Amino acid sequence: MFNLKNKTIIITGGCGLIGSAFSEECAKHSANIIIADTNVEKGKKLEKQIKTETGNQDIVFQKCDITNNKDIQNLIVVTLKKFKKIDALVNNAYPRNENYGRKFDDISFEDFCENINLHLGGYFLMSKEVSKIMMKQNYGNIVNMDSIYGFLAQRFEIYEGTDMTVPAEYAAIKGGIINLTKYLASYLGEHNIRVNALSPGGVFNHQPESFVKKYSDRVVLGKRMANPEDLIGVLLFLLSDTSKYITGQNIVVDGGWSL
Repeated sequence: MFNLKNKTIIITGGCGLIGSAFSEECAKHSANIIIADTNVEKGKKLEKQIKTETGNQDIVFQKCDITNNKDIQNLIVVTLKKFKKIDALVNNAYPRNENYGRKFDDISFEDFCENINLHLGGYFLMSKEVSKIMMKQNYGNIVNMDSIYGFLAQRFEIYEGTDMTVPAEYAAIKGGIINLTKYLASYLGEHNIRVNALSPGGVFNHQPESFVKKYSDRVVLGKRMANPEDLIGVLLFLLSDTSKYITGQNIVVDGGWSL
């Protein structure tokens, strides 16, 4: 059902915690993968690793900053030269500036605007440029990585006792991505391009123990945070033809945390 054979898929932020898991799993399902990331050293290493572990040699790393149009054009050129088409784009990158992560009272207006431009703006720019190719093909598929905090109020009590918080930019960005997804699904639908969002709950990444416990206590399934592997099934579903009649949707993968 989740056959991705010969599908050409660009995964931005492909070297990150979630992106690397996505890249490897799609490669296992025989897709042509373009790992797009700003970390060249990590990207080349991941490309080699995936080729070795999966036997799939149709893996390409391409340096790309999703806020840089020149980088995006180079990415598109490399992809089309190698694979002749673009079947899918996974907007997964998470760009942010050096001040990202501050509490509300400490966020400057400049940082707020810059982080929205980097993340939400980057998703817009990638989608705009890649969809030009998809419109010429008269088919395509875009998956936007979102978050439960794109449609839920933040639970600040679970961050108490840690240096963590949910930045105001994150709420604005992720809420914007859900609506951008619907906009693009409506706008691009006549070209047989579908656009959906995937909203994970909290993904474990060695956060402070007190946070992990408070978060996990709210989870219905297993009382634990998500792992990247928990998201893979939904991604494969959205990238495959199994979901060919689904567009404009936000699929939540949070173990029931948002109930």
